[in-house]
Parts: sequence; structure tokens; C-alpha cells
Amino acid sequence: MLAAYAVTADADDPLEALRVDQIEPPAVPDGWIEVSVRAAALNHHDVFSLRGVGLPADRLPMILGCDAAGVTSDGREVVVYPVVGDPLFGGDDETYDPRRSLLSERYPGTLAEAVRAPARNVVAKPAELSFAEAACLPTAWLTAYRALFTSADLRPGDTVLVQGAGGGFATAAVSLARAAGLRVWVTSRTPERAERAVALGAHAGFASGERLPDRVDAVLDSVGAATWSHSINSLRPGGRLVTVGTTSGPDLPNAELTKIFFRPLRVIGSTMGTRAEFERLLRFLVATGVRPVIDRTLPLADAADGFAAMIDGDLFGKIVLEP
Repeated sequence: MLAAYAVTADADDPLEALRVDQIEPPAVPDGWIEVSVRAAALNHHDVFSLRGVGLPADRLPMILGCDAAGVTSDGREVVVYPVVGDPLFGGDDETYDPRRSLLSERYPGTLAEAVRAPARNVVAKPAELSFAEAACLPTAWLTAYRALFTSADLRPGDTVLVQGAGGGFATAAVSLARAAGLRVWVTSRTPERAERAVALGAHAGFASGERLPDRVDAVLDSVGAATWSHSINSLRPGGRLVTVGTTSGPDLPNAELTKIFFRPLRVIGSTMGTRAEFERLLRFLVATGVRPVIDRTLPLADAADGFAAMIDGDLFGKIVLEP
């Protein structure tokens, strides 16, 4: 079958680690289901994998991709929930499972003509969503949903700052927050991206690092080192910084510890979401009419072009691949 997969790791030039070619289909383990992929979406996680982050050499070659929507052998239209947990984990929150992984970390991923997933990870796709729209949801949109409503515990009328504008997570956070009745601000490195975020639903856009008119109830930060100090300084006393990623790197020039304990602030790590939250996200989109922003749709054979756009930051929303 055709697939996009990592054959090595290249921290400096991740495209050199990528192959798009025919590969032997993996076996379907007991209790798993094969899904014929109709659409899959790219994430920064895939770029990190090509750089060798979280994907050791002994697991290569590895089919990339966490997100997909497709059809099962019995004709059901489904979305794949990508968090694969330890069967022995007894908790209700999969994100607390220390042995959890995502598809494409220990098990072949979704950037292929077919993907295999545990039966509990195959969730019915709402008829109101296209395959391309549904494929955008499992990673970036689920991460944004949990960050807003579980980790930050925001309520209608609260103010949230989304650091960065244009990526899959940021566009998801803006769309979900506005639909939930929050006041939404964004930062961006370019006025054009800020304007597009406002057109999408943000109430105001600001330059990266710009002082805000007021301090906010919560900040969602997927950028990391480059925005950390601004995130801390933007919070009201008792505010929450929800950190979900480090696309600019994890090493902080200043952790702002004095401000964190003196004001006092809460710093909350948030990653992905539970299967129950994923089902609530699907219902939220059906009820509100909110839909993912799709930057472009490409054939799976042209996956390298999609990866190049993501690496260069040349996108607004999600990049979708169709086998």
C-alpha cells in the first residue's frame, strides 16, 4: 500500500528522512480494526518524528500520522482516536497513562491507504462532517478542546489569549473558544495572520510580544520558549497558563518563577484528550456548525509538499492528505 513513512531521523533536514512509496501493509493485531483511510491530516508531531524526537531508530521504518477518517470493512464511516493506551491502565483519563503512545510512535500511523487501530479507538464519524474535516480533529482540535474546557476550565465571558495564529492548534482554539462564548485574543508574527485569525473569530490580534490592553484569564501556549515570558506577563493574578507544545523549543531563557509564585499563577501541562472528550468535541462541532480550517488538500503521493509547507510555516489551518 502507499504510505508516507520515516526511514531515518534528520534533525536538520527532516524531509530527507521522509519516503512516500509502497510499503508492506502491517498485520492487524487481535482486537484491532483496519480502516480504509479517506483523509489524513498532518501535525507538527510528524515533523518531530522525522527529526527523531520520540521515534528511536529501532522502530524504523515507521508510517507517520496520528489523524485519519475512513471506512471500516463493514462500511462504517469512522474517525480514529489516536491515543493507544496500556490495556492494564485502570484510570479514566488516558492522558495520565504513563505507557500511552500515539499512532506512529509504537504502532504504524495514518498516512497510508489503510490504518490499524484498537477497536475502542474507532469512533463513529458524524454524517455532518466530511472525511477531510473529521481527519483534522484527533490531535490539534482535541488538544485545543481539552486545553480550553478541561485544563484551563474556561467559562463563557472569560478572556483567553492564544499564542500564535495560523497553525492547526491555534485555528482550532480560536474557533472553539469563540463558539463557546469566550473573548478571544491572538498573537502573530505577521499582521496578515492576525487579520485572518480575527476573520475566523478572534476578537483582536496583536503582534508577538505586544503588551495587551488587559490581562487575561488564561493563555494557551503551543510555542514554548519564544512566548513563555509574554504568556506569564499576560495573565491576571490567579490566571492559568496551559502549555501544550514547544514548537520554538523547550529551553526557557527565563522561567519567570518569581511572577508565577508571587501573583500567584497556575501553569498546567495539557496533552491530547480522552476518548470521551473526543466524542464531546464531535458533538460540539455538530451542534455549533464550527468546522476546521483546511489550508490545502493534497494527494498522499504529494505528502512531501505538505510537510515542506508545515516546516516553512506556510499554512493557515490544517493540511489534509487523501490517499
